[in-house]
Amino acid sequence: MLKGWTRRGTIGALILLVAIGIAGGSVALRASKKAGEGGGKGGVEAPALEFAAADLARVEAKPLSRWLPVSGALQPVRQATVKAKVSGDVRQISVREGEGVTAGQVLARIDTADLDAKLIERIGALESARAQAGLAGKTRATNQALLKQNFISQNAFDNSESSYSVALGSVKSAEAQVQIARNALKDAVAIAPLTGIIAKRHVQPGEKVAFDTPLVTVVDLKDLELHAMVPAVDVPELALGMSVELAIDGFGERRFTGRVERINPATEPGTRAIIVYVGLPNADRSLRGGMFATGRISLAAQAPVPTLPSTAIRTDSGQTYVWAIADGKLVRRNVLVGGRDEERGRVEIRTPLPADLPILAARFDNLKEGAPALVKAPTADKAKPG
Repeated sequence: MLKGWTRRGTIGALILLVAIGIAGGSVALRASKKAGEGGGKGGVEAPALEFAAADLARVEAKPLSRWLPVSGALQPVRQATVKAKVSGDVRQISVREGEGVTAGQVLARIDTADLDAKLIERIGALESARAQAGLAGKTRATNQALLKQNFISQNAFDNSESSYSVALGSVKSAEAQVQIARNALKDAVAIAPLTGIIAKRHVQPGEKVAFDTPLVTVVDLKDLELHAMVPAVDVPELALGMSVELAIDGFGERRFTGRVERINPATEPGTRAIIVYVGLPNADRSLRGGMFATGRISLAAQAPVPTLPSTAIRTDSGQTYVWAIADGKLVRRNVLVGGRDEERGRVEIRTPLPADLPILAARFDNLKEGAPALVKAPTADKAKPG
């Protein structure tokens, strides 16, 4: 009997605990509902994002500076390759690469033994021709006197006259040959055609060279030139004398200023580009031929267009957009951009936007569309007590 009573008492206690738990849950549920109902009135709302006026920008119509990029290797405007004008052995090369030379300076000499002999031969031929011409002249004078006395026929005199003319022609020919031989002797000495620096010595002393063999290359670094390929569609906007800002490899942040000197009248074969020649003064000779240069040509500004600061433009997954504040909330507006002015940090906006629409110009992270946002009013300085 005792055991049975204990079993019944245990079951009753369990039933009582379950009932108490159900009642407590109902009370908690009602309390939760009341708390939810009161949250709309007295609950804490998410704070609005505040942005200072310096963080905002508005669409403004401004002209954009336009630039045409150019690049290429620098080349000396004046350079010359001195070639052998006569064949023979190189007797002397008096300059080396990197040395400066002046116009008229002797660069190389070619052995003249054969040329000396040829000159002597030509002089001998000239003397012989002059002797023959003298004899023919005397014969002509004698026959002329005999013709007046009718001792010879007119035909005989004409023959002597012709022989004399032939002899004079031989003299002139021999004189020309002597001059050619003398010129050859003169050409055996290679002279610098301009003031500059030796860029290349093509031969060494003792080498045998033929006519037109390169001997020495001289360059003048005072003025350099950039040959830039420019699309033909951009050429109408170019004009002679336009300024070109250039950066040269190896000179860091230093910038050089050139100008458009010439524009090729035809496109390059196989391309739709035209060569533009940019002149670059190099008075201190600090630049060298072959250095690579990149730069840009300043083009005339067009009419003002709607623009925003480049810092206001954002790109995500190939979509360009801006963050704006409208009706107290953050709004994401997709935009189409146009030209850029890197110097002024402005970007053309081709999507119509209200002129008074505040747009975030500074970078902010974790922005969400629809989040409360407002523009912080500027704080006025408090008046100091007098």
